[in-house]
Amino acid sequence: MLIRISLIVAILAALAAGTLSVMQVRDKITTLMSQRDDYHTQRDTVQGELNTTNRILVVTQANLKQTQQDLADTKDQLATETKLAADETRKANDLSDKLAKTTQERDDAQGQLGAYKATLLTPDQVLHLNRDLKEAQGTIEAINEEKTVLERKNERLQARLDKYEGTNEFVILPASLHGKILVVDPKWDFVVLNVGDDQGVKENGELLVSREGKLVAKVIVRTIEKDRCIANLVPGWKLGELIEGDEVTPAHPAS
Repeated sequence: MLIRISLIVAILAALAAGTLSVMQVRDKITTLMSQRDDYHTQRDTVQGELNTTNRILVVTQANLKQTQQDLADTKDQLATETKLAADETRKANDLSDKLAKTTQERDDAQGQLGAYKATLLTPDQVLHLNRDLKEAQGTIEAINEEKTVLERKNERLQARLDKYEGTNEFVILPASLHGKILVVDPKWDFVVLNVGDDQGVKENGELLVSREGKLVAKVIVRTIEKDRCIANLVPGWKLGELIEGDEVTPAHPAS
């Protein structure tokens, strides 16, 4: 009887120990499974972040390449504009020399004409001197006109160079420049003005549009002709609807 009781107690103890071991193993398995799930979650998160980083890197590399190309293009454009400015300056200097020479010839002719009055030159000599004087005067006027054209071209080139080099933040326009709107295109936000190259308008120059002394908008010149130009509305500066006849003045006039 004692032996049977001992066996039963031993069996119960073994079952209890086995149950305890199973519970401990189950807890360990549960813990391991939880750790495994956490690892998978962290791995997926890291992989997602890595993919996002790779995409950002690709976009950044593409933007860097485009920026480098834009910089190279700008340098090429700057070199071209610098060469044009140098050529126009050389032409202007040549014209100045020619003007000085022609002016001297005119002065000589006037001196000779004055000498005639003092020495009683013949009528043929007087006619010859007058003809030379008129020719010299015509040459001077032609040179002055050509010089004016070159000076305007130089001013436009200098404004473009200043833009590329960052010398001036704004394009300076003549303080005396005043014009009016000829045509308004509300669909594409551009206007045609009655001032152009002859009045000193420059590319990218900004003009204030007003009506009866009140500011309506600001426009920036994009295309220039002899006596008119085309300008676009500057975003954020449209304070009212533009109409034909509105006045325009320089936003950044020369002092």
